[in-house]
Amino acid sequence: MSTDPQAPARSTTAPASPAIQLDFRSGRWIEHWNPEDTAQWEREGRRIARRNLNWSIFAEFLGFVVWQLWSIVVVSLPAAGFSFDTSQTFWLISMPSLVGATLRIPYTFTVSRFGGRNWTIVSALLLLIPTIGLALCVANPGTPFWLMLAVAGLAGFGGGNFASSMANITFFFPAREKGWALGLNAAGGNLGAAIAQLAVPIAVSLTAVVTTGAASAKGGSSLVIAGLMWVPLILIAAIGAWRRMDNLSNAKGDLAGSLAALKEPHLWIVAFLYIGTFGSFIGFSGVFPKLIKDFFPSYSSFAIGAAALSLAFLGPLVGSLSRPYGGKLADRFGGARITVVAFGVMAAVTLTVIATLPLKSFWLFLALFLALFAASGIGNGSTYRMIPVIFARASRAAKAGAAPSHTNRLASAALGLVSAIGAYGGFVIPQLLGASSSATGSYIPAFFGFVGAYALMLIVAWACYLRRSSAVAQAGA
Repeated sequence: MSTDPQAPARSTTAPASPAIQLDFRSGRWIEHWNPEDTAQWEREGRRIARRNLNWSIFAEFLGFVVWQLWSIVVVSLPAAGFSFDTSQTFWLISMPSLVGATLRIPYTFTVSRFGGRNWTIVSALLLLIPTIGLALCVANPGTPFWLMLAVAGLAGFGGGNFASSMANITFFFPAREKGWALGLNAAGGNLGAAIAQLAVPIAVSLTAVVTTGAASAKGGSSLVIAGLMWVPLILIAAIGAWRRMDNLSNAKGDLAGSLAALKEPHLWIVAFLYIGTFGSFIGFSGVFPKLIKDFFPSYSSFAIGAAALSLAFLGPLVGSLSRPYGGKLADRFGGARITVVAFGVMAAVTLTVIATLPLKSFWLFLALFLALFAASGIGNGSTYRMIPVIFARASRAAKAGAAPSHTNRLASAALGLVSAIGAYGGFVIPQLLGASSSATGSYIPAFFGFVGAYALMLIVAWACYLRRSSAVAQAGA
């Protein structure tokens, strides 16, 4: 009972619940975190959550930077004295995606095991290994290919960061703000791919000017900056996470939910679609500098000297910025409808690329690829938006009257698993391009293969989630 004589009378059947008091323990652990408690959220929860989100975005941003470093470094390896063939070059591009996609699965559960703040520190410091390793490798043209490939694989640490970062942030925000927070976290990370491709050629060219007085100087001495330039930022991210982030004692992973999600056929269908959307984004982000160099050698030659190859950054930039709009369009028109349109645009644009390559127009090629990146980004957002709706309908269809908690667990687990499986597209696309070039001397067969894949994914998306007779389509997926 209140002792305040001015306090208004309250119903004895529905007493007001005071805000749960947070308990701050050593090691920056927080007990009793509950973002759904409005009073706690407004009093201190929002401020704490946003502080953790800011540092999470920065750390994940650097993860994507490291993940994409080799995509821009490989085009400068010949000038640094390396002589790798086409197949070896595409292996260097694709290995970070293979390792990063695989690491996303265990990284999903690291937050519950070690704490979000603690793992952010560790995962940030792990980025020092591939960045310093890259610098050491490119400094010596005699570095064997197997060692270069191993160090490129270590860049996959950056790709794994996405899963742990998203898993951590989801615990900090209430359901009504979770989509906004996770969207910012994902977009901030994706931008790292664009910034890496923008900054590295400029830094390499400037280093060559400073150290030799000639931007066209060859050798690995200037290329080492591609790895070393990120070391101070990585240390800032680790220190910032140590001093400013928090661990939540109630942030528990759901291994049982993940195992249950793996048994759902819709998980594999959506993952297949996500390989086409996110896989295309991360895969083409990796190969775009290489494609520019190979299709337009006169432009790439100029680019290496004047850093104009940084135009490649526009691809991942457009793909990153278009992703939120995919989610917004999906909210309005339905995720399945936007995903089908995205695949249609991707197939049409790829066919147009094939048809216009004989024109040898660099600017037309760039414009078409930017359209391809935009469509893949929109598809990323719309496909991800479909997952909660699909799993809610599929679960209720399989189990009449399934509890919301059950469907929420499946949807939450599916988000992490789909992101991991989709990232394998970053390995598949460079490998197909490399195999096409080795077998036929041309990338065109691989591009026709991409058109066929997009057409198949369009049909699958329509048949499963847009066709009127589909039970899931009736839920508005």
